[in-house]
Amino acid sequence: MIRFLTIILALAATASAQSVRLKDLVDVEGVRGNDLIGYGIVIGLNGTGDTLRNSPYTEEALLSLLERLGVNMQDENFRPDNVAAVIVTATLPPFARTGSRIDVAVSSIGDAESLQGGLLVMTPLLGADNEVYAVAQGPLIVGGFDVEGQASRASQGNPTLATIAGGARVEQEVPFVFSNMDEIRLALRDPDFTTASRIEDALNREFRMGLARMIDAGTVVIDVPASNLGPAQLIARVEELPLVPARRARVVIDQRSGTIVLGENVRIAPVAVAQGALTISVAETPVASQPNAFAAGETVVLPRTSIAVSEGGNRTVSALEGGASLRDLVEGLNALDVPPRDMIEIFEALRAAGALHAEIVLQ
Repeated sequence: MIRFLTIILALAATASAQSVRLKDLVDVEGVRGNDLIGYGIVIGLNGTGDTLRNSPYTEEALLSLLERLGVNMQDENFRPDNVAAVIVTATLPPFARTGSRIDVAVSSIGDAESLQGGLLVMTPLLGADNEVYAVAQGPLIVGGFDVEGQASRASQGNPTLATIAGGARVEQEVPFVFSNMDEIRLALRDPDFTTASRIEDALNREFRMGLARMIDAGTVVIDVPASNLGPAQLIARVEELPLVPARRARVVIDQRSGTIVLGENVRIAPVAVAQGALTISVAETPVASQPNAFAAGETVVLPRTSIAVSEGGNRTVSALEGGASLRDLVEGLNALDVPPRDMIEIFEALRAAGALHAEIVLQ
């Protein structure tokens, strides 16, 4: 884990100067998916379905289905154990056309033990406007199992959650005419004034001045008529433009797994850290390299970092002569095999002391 942390730091420093495609930084406003939801039943389960006595809605849905198929079961004592009530969810992607297929997720809402081997019966999928946009049906794919014997039980994953690849067919399109747009808004996925300004400059250099203008940290507006291209052709060219985004100084911490990801712009103020019987001091002492009087050259300031580590004994914390990057601190911690969870406590203490110049993101 500690070596992996060092690799993350190295990769972050290398990738920071590389450009990325504009399509990986922004979303086109209005071009988005729509969530769909439906209520259906799964049949064909091997005795692992809902207990109809505890799930009356399953019985009602099954009787309603049979009535639509011409089977009258109102006066019959019909209580199978191979049926389960489920909620079906899907996302209708942008520009999805009638007849195209989308993936669906199926979740049990009753007391079914497993959906393994089940078949989802025709289920209408509704949008937020309560209109039917797709219909789902097909055999389920379950990623987990739950096996129980007389003396033991084994389980893995969630057997009451399943998927159907391409299990829904689009029946109605979302009305959206992209070709009639005169103005396109690019929404930054990570709003930043510097990145938005760079996007504006890159678009105006590529096409013509006045084509793009920055509205705020998260929005750049493109004037479509000024490009002499259609909206679709314009976006196709815009998406491939290379750009170097501005990156915020962040420390991302996953407290559950102990994972720490550090950005290259993270800096710490002059500080010394004492953790248990461990003391680490990081200091910057730059050295000026000056050529002699008869040699041609310039005076250059060379960086020099010193890391002092001590274990046991007196744990006195002393002031430092200069600041350093967080990389230097992590290298000192790695040298002593400090576990990631202890590093998390150290970083949080640095932030509380006002010595960590970065945003900490806890997950």
